[in-house]
Amino acid sequence: MSGRLLSLREAFWARSGGLVCGVDEAGRGPWAGPLMAGAVALSPDPALRPQGLRDSKKLSEARREALAEEIRAKALFWAVAEASAAEVDELNPLQASMTAMLRAVEMLGAAMGRDQPLACILIDGNRLPKGLPAPAEAIVGGDDLEESIAAASILAKTARDQVMRDLAKLHPQYGWERNKGYGAPIHRAALAKYGPTAHHRRSYKPVAQMILI
Repeated sequence: MSGRLLSLREAFWARSGGLVCGVDEAGRGPWAGPLMAGAVALSPDPALRPQGLRDSKKLSEARREALAEEIRAKALFWAVAEASAAEVDELNPLQASMTAMLRAVEMLGAAMGRDQPLACILIDGNRLPKGLPAPAEAIVGGDDLEESIAAASILAKTARDQVMRDLAKLHPQYGWERNKGYGAPIHRAALAKYGPTAHHRRSYKPVAQMILI
């Protein structure tokens, strides 16, 4: 995405006078930590948007962090919400991601207030959370097609990375500041030696196997 032109979807909704909200989640795969979701409403003026927005997974950590700061400064509204590790276990990863995304949209709506209508919600993937407050569209690969979704992806990813860095200070043996809760060798070895923490997703097979040992 060049950042110079609105997509056809965003241009259509901008003409309607309402705002477009992009939504994405981060952290469905890790063995530990929360699942995070971001919701972002960018200015309809391309000149007032951050440049270089794209799927957060295709950006370096330094570039993600810089863009996250710019998004928070330039977005009209933004919000980040989470589903805890316990909720991931209780609901399953898909439903937990739906829950976190709905929470992010609700937080964004609360910040917008009644004077700013939300015209459309664009969500990365092929499913929509139930109970969304505006018309919504699921877009496969949306974080590389829609700037508002890319911005949400970046906020969700950087927020989750910071949570894992903070948790790593409490549980340094798992290497979360580097692996962010994914199944890296240091994480696997520490899990075998020390067992799971309250932040581990106990329904995930590698964690569940360690509990049974």
